[in-house]
Amino acid sequence: MNALIGLANSGKIINDPVFGFINIPGGFLYDIVQHPVFQRLHRIKQLGVSSYVYPGAQHTRMQHSLGAMHLTAEAVKQLRSKGHVITPAEEEGVLAAILLHDTGHGPFSHVLEHTVIPSVSHEEISRVLMERIDAEMGGRLRTAISIFNDTYPKRFLHQLVSSQLDMDRLDYLRRDSFFTGVVEGSIGAARIIKMLNVWNDTLVVEAKGIYSIENFLVARRFMYWQVYLHKTSVAVERMLVNILRRARELMRGGLELFASPALMYFLKNDVTREEFMSGGDALESFLALDDSDIISAIKVWRSADDKVLSTLCSGFIDRRLFKAMRCDEGTEVCEDEWSRRYQEVLGVDSVLARYFFSVDTVSSKAYSPDADDRILILYNDGTIKDIATASDMLDVDVLRSRAEKRYLFYMPV
Repeated sequence: MNALIGLANSGKIINDPVFGFINIPGGFLYDIVQHPVFQRLHRIKQLGVSSYVYPGAQHTRMQHSLGAMHLTAEAVKQLRSKGHVITPAEEEGVLAAILLHDTGHGPFSHVLEHTVIPSVSHEEISRVLMERIDAEMGGRLRTAISIFNDTYPKRFLHQLVSSQLDMDRLDYLRRDSFFTGVVEGSIGAARIIKMLNVWNDTLVVEAKGIYSIENFLVARRFMYWQVYLHKTSVAVERMLVNILRRARELMRGGLELFASPALMYFLKNDVTREEFMSGGDALESFLALDDSDIISAIKVWRSADDKVLSTLCSGFIDRRLFKAMRCDEGTEVCEDEWSRRYQEVLGVDSVLARYFFSVDTVSSKAYSPDADDRILILYNDGTIKDIATASDMLDVDVLRSRAEKRYLFYMPV
């Protein structure tokens, strides 16, 4: 962590590049930060392969989780100042929940969910890990788990952790904007937190903060298309998925490939959701897995005898990446033609040629006004309006609609 400075039995301070000095409370919360499950996040990049597009995007999920904890602590302070009762135990619980919300992520963000661990989501893994830490700490995470699972009586605490205006999103938009240099994604997190309130056990935003929320939604939409779903980032992710798929196929066919024990476990075994939830070898192997396992394997696989694997890995390491070509609606992509191209140039059959291209659709929605965690605006007279109807700037139909883009991803040869 950055520049840790002791604070006489009251925790630590870190110098965060986005929010400045952040306090990590002592005792239970500091024990969570020091736990190996949390420390693993230091070895997982927040933005996966986005550094291929934005070289500065080297920040980690640990940095993000600490930033989200800081914003949550600021939100608790603001809500208390407005007369809402949040006990010390509840504050500790919601801070623990936001600290651990990302522990279920594997290397390179969602890549493993599309390849070697398709049967379980990162949210489910986070729940299992929280239960595990709770057992180790004698039940001290019960409140945090209840808040995380949205079963705690004060539902607004869950909304701080997971909603359309949670502290997770406030941090990652600010942080990802900062490290990518995409200034259009920057938001006024401090202003939004100052405007938070609670109405009928629901997190709301006071009317004075409506313009900050408009900026938040516009920035989020911009960041999705400019960063998270940038065509090159998605292309590289598809390339990484194909590398792991091919390595998995080869290993299950009897070929021995280099891999760390943790990565080897997932490449060789079909892991069911039940095995993961039971907390056995699958979970232990997952906890031993981070970005370095994937990168070290790919570096070695460049010399593999299999032409598909070696070609893909060499391209990934040496930045001969998949390209993305937009396929407008109604445009047909002749996949047989692309398949023949790779068969001729690379000397592979039609089945193996499919590893070098794919046609996929990526999509994003800025806001869901029909969800049960809508962003609500509180007016001085006590009335409540959804941001989609309260705003005189945002187009409700644009907010509600799911924007889609269809691409052909291919390796140039």
